[in-house]
Amino acid sequence: MDINQELHQFLLNRARNLTEEWYDSLDKSGTAGVYSSNDPAVIKTLKEQNYEFHIHFCEVLVKDEEAFFKDFDEWIIKIAKDNEHLKTPIHYIIKEFMRVRQQYLDYINEFVSIHPEDIEQLQIEEWNRVMIKVFDNVMLQFIEETHKYSTNRLKAQQELLNELSSPVISLNNDTALLPLVGDIDTARAKFILENTLNQCVQKGIGHLFIDLSGVVIIDTMVAHEIFQLIDALDLVGVKTTLSGIRPEIAATAVQLGLSFDKVSISSTLAQAMDFNNEQKGNSN
Repeated sequence: MDINQELHQFLLNRARNLTEEWYDSLDKSGTAGVYSSNDPAVIKTLKEQNYEFHIHFCEVLVKDEEAFFKDFDEWIIKIAKDNEHLKTPIHYIIKEFMRVRQQYLDYINEFVSIHPEDIEQLQIEEWNRVMIKVFDNVMLQFIEETHKYSTNRLKAQQELLNELSSPVISLNNDTALLPLVGDIDTARAKFILENTLNQCVQKGIGHLFIDLSGVVIIDTMVAHEIFQLIDALDLVGVKTTLSGIRPEIAATAVQLGLSFDKVSISSTLAQAMDFNNEQKGNSN
């Protein structure tokens, strides 16, 4: 049998031992996240994940690097998306990768001691080089996948938060309210423009009240986006009423030279709605 295949089988036969030795030596009080859990289900899953790692990793001795990583990618992506690992600080995860790497280097030494006459020093150095290189690549890929997944999840959560924090609330068949609260940056302002326009068209809104009383600060870019929204709404036949405009917001709009021709203004939302009801009453 080829010496690489012998080492592969040697490590494969000890995969369960590698997992148990690793977990037994884990400093549960000096770590956090998945490694410090007392939940039997979490511990069982963690051990199975570690065991699966060994089953995959041993293949590095009998496969070329490209084929190895192609097969190993699934495990890396699965762990990068695992909720318990996502709740674990990344430096603790890297620390455990490094401890497992040392396990492999120790087991190589044990294998060499069993075959002292059959293995040359160059072969030992090559095994060590491969182990270190592949572990480094696995750690880097894990970090990249974790970052990618976390970024995508954060983006989805932010989009949901934006949607929930800028709702178009129907008041009757053709009238709706858009209450804006909190800080509005340029990204949120763009979302508000797109979401509000779509909601008004879908709901058949003819008049939209935009209340700014819950907004403390609006910079020039955000003010510009809000007036772009008003222009866009006007193009699709939606009249707008602004209420709750703070002095600093009004000053920003004036400095930008923004036109109020396409929007009616009320100091408070209550006044805006009362005036709208009066107009409807007079028209009837």
